[in-house]
Amino acid sequence: MDATTPPYELPGEGPQPFLRLPWAVGALAALMLAIQGVLSLVPGQADAILFNYGFVPARYSSSFLAAHGIDGGSLLEKALPFFTYMFLHAGWMHVVVNTVWLLAFGTAVVRRFGSARFFLFFIVCGVAGAALHLALNWQAVAPVVGASAAISGLMAVAFRLIGREGNAFSPPQPLMPILSRRILLWSAIWVVINIAAGVTGLGAGPGAQFIAWQAHLGGFAAGLLLAGLFDPVNRLNPEPL
Repeated sequence: MDATTPPYELPGEGPQPFLRLPWAVGALAALMLAIQGVLSLVPGQADAILFNYGFVPARYSSSFLAAHGIDGGSLLEKALPFFTYMFLHAGWMHVVVNTVWLLAFGTAVVRRFGSARFFLFFIVCGVAGAALHLALNWQAVAPVVGASAAISGLMAVAFRLIGREGNAFSPPQPLMPILSRRILLWSAIWVVINIAAGVTGLGAGPGAQFIAWQAHLGGFAAGLLLAGLFDPVNRLNPEPL
């Protein structure tokens, strides 16, 4: 959306679309589902794909690699998992749940940021989630997969957008300040939920060994802190934290 000339017109006459899903959100959801479909067609290779392109912290530990006689790969091979892990999932239940959350939170964000900023923001939050998981799980060998960290970043923006979107009669407002009571409360709740899930494994689904809750929190923190840099409305009318 161009913040300088927002479309505040009343809806046109005639039937309205049943589902107003932005193409960027639909395309991202379709990509994740398609990749899972491909993985389901090659079950014998799925584990190797998840390990090679999922995010494995031990891959970045020189002492671990040396102790086990493992070649960590080239710089490109080490960089790719920071991005590719977001588009891989541990099964259909995992990808469907993430797709539902993506539709819920991504729609609000793409309508505010625009498609290009939305895609970039999604990637940045996912990378931030992987970075925090790496810092707190050095030498862990279990691959982390899934878009949850990036979607957590979208959730953070959605929290800051509630009541600020604007409508046909009023322009959108700047994002809600991070240090507002509502954002602090919701953030605290999200932290508690993720810590509880990480400790108990609740929500991991059948066969899952753990939940990468640190990655979720890393993506969420990036979403909270960086939203103002991506938001065209906030850039024109900034508010304090």
